[in-house]
Amino acid sequence: MRRIRISLPAQIFFMLLLSCPAVAQSWKFIKEKDGVKIYTRKEAGNSLKSFRGVADIYAPVEMVYNLIGNVKNVDWWDKNVREIKVLYYEKAAISRYYLVYDSPWPVADRDLCAEALITTDPVTGVRKISAKPLPGVIPERPDLVRIRNYWQTWTLEPVSRNVIHVVLEGYVDPGGSVPDWVYNMVITETPLKIIRGIKQRLEKK
Repeated sequence: MRRIRISLPAQIFFMLLLSCPAVAQSWKFIKEKDGVKIYTRKEAGNSLKSFRGVADIYAPVEMVYNLIGNVKNVDWWDKNVREIKVLYYEKAAISRYYLVYDSPWPVADRDLCAEALITTDPVTGVRKISAKPLPGVIPERPDLVRIRNYWQTWTLEPVSRNVIHVVLEGYVDPGGSVPDWVYNMVITETPLKIIRGIKQRLEKK
């Protein structure tokens, strides 16, 4: 059997290639509607995509801060959330909450227990709200599928006293038997509905 010799530079190249961790793709622009730009990207090693929504909200900065990140203001959340339980809340610092999502039949409903950390840059005023799953707090229920792989980040950047640049990024693996193509189609609507709802609510005031 003939052996193929590979030069030392080629060996080093392949070793570096194999040792490099997989990274997510760059954001791909999908559409713009009602002042909200929507992007998606493929996550490394996963067929599911994450989402990104970008918009400017024309409202006082404190009004935006009081709505986004305040887990007690929940009436603007996803309409598919049928149960919300606030476990802990400290204004402008941290919140822990439990959600139950109503899924269309025959898909089983989902639940999620999460923790959101809030940080604000004292110089720029940029606020970040980063949420991730909070395991081991709420017992799992046999009639629900627990969401375990999830993250979401809000970045709120003041442009002026009455204009704030908003970026919402997130990813969720719903688990269970939800086809990837259905999920990837739905995620383009999730950030659009959320940010559009916030704009309509705050800018009307």
